[in-house]
Amino acid sequence: MRNRRWSLAQQLLLVQVAGFAALVAVGAGLAWADASHAADYRAREEVVAVSRTIADTPTVLSALSTPDPSGQLEPYSLRVQADTGVDFITIMTPDGIRYTHPNPAQIGQRFLGNIDQARAGRTFTETYTGTLGPSMRAVVPVFDGTRVVALVSVGIKVEAISAELTQQLMRLLAVAAAVLVVGVAGSVLVSARLKRQTRGLAPAELSSVFAYYEATLHAVREGLVLLDPAGRVVLCNDGARELLGLDGDPAGMAVAELGLPTSLRTTFSSREPRTDEIHVTDSRVLVVSTAPVRDGQRARGTVVTLRDHTDLQHLTGELNTTRGLAESLRSQAHEAANRLHTVVSLVELGRAAEAVEFATAELEIAQRLTDRVVGAVAEPVLAALLLGKAAEANERGVELTLTEDTALDELDLEARDLVTVLGNLIDNAIDAAIENAAAARPRVTVTVRADGDDLLLRVADTGKGVADAAKSEVFQRGWSTKPQDGLVGHGLGLALVGQVVRRHDGEVLLGNESGAVFTVRLPLWQGVAR
Repeated sequence: MRNRRWSLAQQLLLVQVAGFAALVAVGAGLAWADASHAADYRAREEVVAVSRTIADTPTVLSALSTPDPSGQLEPYSLRVQADTGVDFITIMTPDGIRYTHPNPAQIGQRFLGNIDQARAGRTFTETYTGTLGPSMRAVVPVFDGTRVVALVSVGIKVEAISAELTQQLMRLLAVAAAVLVVGVAGSVLVSARLKRQTRGLAPAELSSVFAYYEATLHAVREGLVLLDPAGRVVLCNDGARELLGLDGDPAGMAVAELGLPTSLRTTFSSREPRTDEIHVTDSRVLVVSTAPVRDGQRARGTVVTLRDHTDLQHLTGELNTTRGLAESLRSQAHEAANRLHTVVSLVELGRAAEAVEFATAELEIAQRLTDRVVGAVAEPVLAALLLGKAAEANERGVELTLTEDTALDELDLEARDLVTVLGNLIDNAIDAAIENAAAARPRVTVTVRADGDDLLLRVADTGKGVADAAKSEVFQRGWSTKPQDGLVGHGLGLALVGQVVRRHDGEVLLGNESGAVFTVRLPLWQGVAR
């Protein structure tokens, strides 16, 4: 990278300068050729016009009939020569003997040049070297009726034509130089701007950098989406397509055309930066961050990064469940120690019968709950979850009961999905029942059973219920009656429930009786989650 060849800007400058120089040179050459042709044409037209005018003048015919034609024609020709600016006017006999000449010594001498066509009655032009040097000349016959009685030749020196052409060439070169300077200056400005934008890299280096960047963007596991100011996808790497469930490359599509959840579309379209927002799609829990890209005050687009939080969220849920169960066990151990001290104290007081009755009564309550759960639910994961939640509910002062029709054999559904659905519903129910403890005895009722081809999960509580206006928002990420507390805060549990239900093509219903009632149906025939 350090031993670089010419940068793209330098190469472009060289090409532009060479192009402008070639264009100016060709243009100047064509203009020179055109000017040369025009100068010759004007000279021919001028000498022919002057020659014909003199040949048609009556003064010439009358002078030819006098004994000394030169005496009248010489002053006349010099006067016309001065008026028209031509270099010579020669009036001669049909045999070419001069009557007039700018040099009086040449009068009476033979004309140097061709006169055969003029003697035959035709006007012609030629470039010939005479007594005054090379000149462009015209030779015109003078008629007396139909008879040629004299010839008139008018000429302009080639030197004079070249001088006029040289003046035009100087003006042409000045214009060409100005065009070249302007063109080169413009090329330098364009090259400087391009150099800033390409950071002085050569074309091969730009190609390599682009290849490296593209490979890197598509190789990283995190999702990356680049949006232009209009909200259209510029780049979407493989990780982003997988996390968003997109088929094919969405480059050029608007965010609204990607089929994303409303909350995710809103985040993608935000003009303000977003940091570590959690969004729930049909199959994943995503952590999304956005950062606007600006060039000075001009918006260039938005960079969106996506991280898969699904496994971590499930592990967090399982950890919370385990932590709750551990807290319940710790509390029960503490209570068991208190009960054991009570039993020992009763024995020491000699009241053995009361000690036995007290101890067996507590064991019967715990064993009765265990027998009820294990006998009704053969699925070990659900049984363990229900026992843990029952212990947690008891610790928090909530009565958790199973309905009489609760009965379930082992299932093929993923245990993680069952824990997600039932665990979050019970947790919310316990919280709702405790919040309304002043109005009703806290109680949570759980039903788990097969209902035809569906698994029925029903959780009811004695809380305040859910208002009808909020029912459409309950399963959206962020809805909660509890305060948020960080990245993995409240407002996610019911969203995860909705995600599992959608993934299994099930349904979830929300109603109100003595409190909120959530009813979930998951197809048993579908097997494990997609």
